[in-house]
Amino acid sequence: MKPKFRLIFTIALLSIVLVLSACGKSNNGTAAPPANNTAPSTGGGQTKEITVTAKNFAFDPPNIDLKAGDTVKLTFKNADGVHGFEIPDLNVNLQDGQTATFTVDKAGTYDFNCSIQCGSGHDNMTGTITVS
Repeated sequence: MKPKFRLIFTIALLSIVLVLSACGKSNNGTAAPPANNTAPSTGGGQTKEITVTAKNFAFDPPNIDLKAGDTVKLTFKNADGVHGFEIPDLNVNLQDGQTATFTVDKAGTYDFNCSIQCGSGHDNMTGTITVS
């Protein structure tokens, strides 16, 4: 009975270590390009191409300003660690290198966060999209 318990304990411990160390590993060998968040427009209905880059433990840019009616082509990149990008209210969930296109139809604030448990700074990986 002891060897079985020891095996289960070892597997559980290794699983926890892997989850908590995910942010310490880079999943690509290239530097991410700088974010290209465009300046706010005077009216909605424009197309904005935005790249959000995740680093241990922050997003760049952390805040995005848009106008109601804007269409957004958002690309997500990992610079450090393994992260995900989620905007729950807009039903967007991206992994490294993925792109989503969506339209922000109404004014408000939309929170985004890291969607992969990435370590001790995971809870600090948040940002906002403000639509006016």
